[in-house]
Amino acid sequence: MHPTTAVLLFLATVDCQPPGNIFHLGFLHCDVLQKNVEGSSPYISYRTSASAASIAIDRIKRENRLTGYDFKFTILYDQCDENLAAGNAIKLFRDYNYCFISAAIPVFTLATYYNTPIVTWGMTSSATLDDASRYPTAGIISIGSRRHRYFSLAVTFREVMLEYGWDQFVYAYSLEGDDEKCETMRDDFQNMIAYYGDIVLSYTIQIMDHSEAGLLAVLKDVSTRGRIIVPCFHEGNTRGLHRRWMLVAARNGFVTDEYVYIIPSLRSKGYAIQQDDGSYRYPWVDSTGPQPSDHEAIPGFQRSIFIVDMQGQGKIGSNYSVFEDEVIRRMKQPPYNCTEACSAQEYQHAATYAGQLHDAVYLYGLAMERVLITAPTQYRNGTQFGFLENIFSGHHNLGVGGPIVIDDSGGRSPTLFVLTLDANNTSSIIMTVDVDQQSAEVTKLYSNEATAVWYHRKGIRPPDEPVCGYTGSKCPANVFYENMGWFIAAIIVILLTILGAILAFVYLFYAKRQEVERQNALWQIPYKSMMTVAKKGKGEHSMRSISSVPSTISSTRSSTLSEVGETRNYLFFQIQNEVEIEKVAARKYTIRTLFDNKICANMRQMRLIDHSNLNKFIGMSLDAPQLLSVWRFCSRGSLADVIRKASLQMDGFFIYSLMKDIVNGLTWIHDSSHEYHGMLTSKNCLLNDRWQLKITDFGLRNFRTHDQYTKMGELLEILYFSEVFKFSDRLWTAPELLRNDDIMGSREGDVYSLGIISAELITRSSVFDLENRKEDAEEIVYMLKKGGLQSPRPHLDHDESIEINPGLLHLVRDCWTERPSERPDIKQVASQLRSMNTNRNDNLMDHVFNVLESYASTLEDEVAERMKELVEEKKKSDVLLYRMLPKQVADKLKLGQTVEPETFDVVTLFFSDVVSFTTLAGKCTPLQVVNLLNGLYTIFDGIIEQHDVYKVETIGDGYFVASGVPRRNGNEHTRNIASMSLCFVKSLADFNIPHLPGEKINIRVGFHCGSVVAGVVGLTMPRYCLFGDAVNTASRMESNSKPSCSNFSAGHVHISDEANRMLMTLGGFTTETRGEVIIKGKGVMTTYWLLKMDESAAPKNLKK
Repeated sequence: MHPTTAVLLFLATVDCQPPGNIFHLGFLHCDVLQKNVEGSSPYISYRTSASAASIAIDRIKRENRLTGYDFKFTILYDQCDENLAAGNAIKLFRDYNYCFISAAIPVFTLATYYNTPIVTWGMTSSATLDDASRYPTAGIISIGSRRHRYFSLAVTFREVMLEYGWDQFVYAYSLEGDDEKCETMRDDFQNMIAYYGDIVLSYTIQIMDHSEAGLLAVLKDVSTRGRIIVPCFHEGNTRGLHRRWMLVAARNGFVTDEYVYIIPSLRSKGYAIQQDDGSYRYPWVDSTGPQPSDHEAIPGFQRSIFIVDMQGQGKIGSNYSVFEDEVIRRMKQPPYNCTEACSAQEYQHAATYAGQLHDAVYLYGLAMERVLITAPTQYRNGTQFGFLENIFSGHHNLGVGGPIVIDDSGGRSPTLFVLTLDANNTSSIIMTVDVDQQSAEVTKLYSNEATAVWYHRKGIRPPDEPVCGYTGSKCPANVFYENMGWFIAAIIVILLTILGAILAFVYLFYAKRQEVERQNALWQIPYKSMMTVAKKGKGEHSMRSISSVPSTISSTRSSTLSEVGETRNYLFFQIQNEVEIEKVAARKYTIRTLFDNKICANMRQMRLIDHSNLNKFIGMSLDAPQLLSVWRFCSRGSLADVIRKASLQMDGFFIYSLMKDIVNGLTWIHDSSHEYHGMLTSKNCLLNDRWQLKITDFGLRNFRTHDQYTKMGELLEILYFSEVFKFSDRLWTAPELLRNDDIMGSREGDVYSLGIISAELITRSSVFDLENRKEDAEEIVYMLKKGGLQSPRPHLDHDESIEINPGLLHLVRDCWTERPSERPDIKQVASQLRSMNTNRNDNLMDHVFNVLESYASTLEDEVAERMKELVEEKKKSDVLLYRMLPKQVADKLKLGQTVEPETFDVVTLFFSDVVSFTTLAGKCTPLQVVNLLNGLYTIFDGIIEQHDVYKVETIGDGYFVASGVPRRNGNEHTRNIASMSLCFVKSLADFNIPHLPGEKINIRVGFHCGSVVAGVVGLTMPRYCLFGDAVNTASRMESNSKPSCSNFSAGHVHISDEANRMLMTLGGFTTETRGEVIIKGKGVMTTYWLLKMDESAAPKNLKK
């Protein structure tokens, strides 16, 4: 490249005194292909670029700039010769009296002499043009001037290094084909580093041998000094050195995730190399055409980063392509008329820098417009006209190839592009860098660095230096061999860990499966475990839903299972749960369905539901003669029964509380996966013995779909209105569901049903008050289906003595609105209900008791005296009975039930005996003996009341206590007996014999753990007795014990080996081995002494 040569020199001149407001523009072009001019091609000649000036002038006119002015052309050909360019410039000025603009140094000198502004474009590269003091009238539009060329690349390169956290790199360059490009880039890198000082050029090497061996030697050399490698080759060479470099690197292990190749290049589009026919090829494709080795070069370019100027055209796209096509088309039109001369194939593509010619003319036109406005007579005065920076500095003007930014020295600030290959090996711009002398503005065009920049490196940004250094010297040598034992151990640990993880996964899977099976077993109730109850007698039967049963006297009292029998749809049972016998009602189904995983999951979920206003679902009996769903028995029956009986006076708060319970239950259902109830009526709103309302028959829609719609009422217990069986059960169903024969329901349908039930509560009458209406249930259902203005609704006429909030009546009417969309949702209903009860916080149970007290106040005085003695006697008899027998056993006997013998697998049995009682009794009178034992046992009885134990009996001075029977308490029976034993021993310290002050009571204490059988023996003075070998063993522990008293600080509490194991399992107890002891009837046994108990081990029920 010649430092003073300007290829495609452009000279635009303006008549100093334009007649008729006409601007005369003069152009200097290369008319022929000059092979001797570096970098020239047909695409920078007159025939492929001149019309860009016309396009720019048309744009000026289209934008209404320089209105009233016209343009004329004078074109001279300098054949890319500076001397000819200077002569032609003088000729234009002298012969045509033109003002001129050009790019060659001689023309710049003339422009300075004539004080004429000048703008350059194209491949200008002379550093002399950067001297603003020498050429004060110059403006540089080309992006190829030295000032805005390689130093801009260096600044952009620095921004890339800083962006990715790199601070050192190596530079390998070649001078082949270009005597200054790579050296200039090297110098600019060094200048940039000296200016900023934040990155380091670790190593520089010139590539002398371009063979594969030579390139390999260079790669080996630079690999020991850096991993961020900048190779520089002349862009115009045809030998494909970049491709050869990547091939050598790939074949010799220098294309890995450690290496980054950054390729700064001007007059380039990076991964798109323009060929002579105007098309583009990838850099890994050989210039002669595709070769088998092309795929070997791809990984190297995948790990490279290009920094390019895109030849001033911006990103390749349709807009610039349209401009290029327009340039070629306009060359065939006036004033160029280049048809035959431009018909050759090499002239069918616009010149590379045609866009800059367009931008130079356009920008000059804008400058002229501004000068003509501000100083109309000074448009030829270069000093007065000023640099372009005086007019456009800081302004962004849209050129054909992108924005044009003029810096404060009159030059065009370049925009450089950083490119990588994406997942499809397509060139992708990841950031742009706008350079303004030494500063730069970076714009990242990606949001995810891992995928946009490092896709071919598995998303990981490489460091500029490996962990072990460039040569691996920073890591210990032969680490594996030096620490082979540790490596083997680590591998074994890893393998064991993996094996453990697999086993843990298998175990968790198995445990989860077992848990599912366990939970499935909970809801699958064996039919044989369901105990039927014989009907006590015939009584008045009423309808019940699901677990409801009819009451025989009044809905204000609880019903028992013995008062009801089997109905058409229900059976009533008792089942034994973990704690007690529970009363249940079982719904009969006429169908059987396959219990798949989804239904089983629903059953498990139903089994876990525990809400205060939802009836407890117990499970399903699959092996019964008919499929049964089992629900908890609610003793007060259904809400419909309470309303029908009318034996309980309801006030406003009673009504409010029941509505609130229904709303609370529905709120939970609507918020759950069940979504809605679907068949809510007053018949499946049940009341338990605490007057708590519970909604039942929810969540089993899988079985409902198998029933016919005409059997919808069979989900309820038998109706006492059998003649209107079908229709009376549909009076709670929303009209839209009736019309669609929808048996599933909806949330809006539940709100409608709530409104109907609320009307029953407010009016204290049956649904739609059928007894007092002229229409029967069938007619009402028909009118509900029909809808319209006459659609029937229940009346809300209530007893005037009942205080009903008017807002509650409005809320009920809103709930049964005809249009589902106009009904409030259940949360809105709950919110409005809460706002209606701001002054009362008592619950319904308390309120019912208050009502009953008020209702019965007139009778209390009459019956009080009569009942007083009866109550007292009953209390006495109950107290006496509970002292003689366990409460559970006594309650069964009071009910006339037979107490069956029961086996208890593990209980703790305690015996104590007064030491030398015979001797002590000999010193006392019989009455004193009785008083002595009564005083002692009174203390003991007070202690056992503080523990979960049962006193079986006392025989003389013997004291027999058990825990875990008849009430099972898990493993707590041993804790309670141990604590009680220590308390017995401790209590002796304060016990004195009144008539024998010098005597102290000593007792022997022992206990044992084992299984027993318990049952009531005898009819006259029945006794709750315990049988089993464990009783004898516990007695032997006492008889072989040592005396325990206050003088023996620890107390001699003798325990068996089984009891000791239980205490050790519980923790908090201190024992001592007594050793082997010969036990009568048992032989040699190892026994222990219980010494003390920590406070933390004390039973929770122990009163401090």
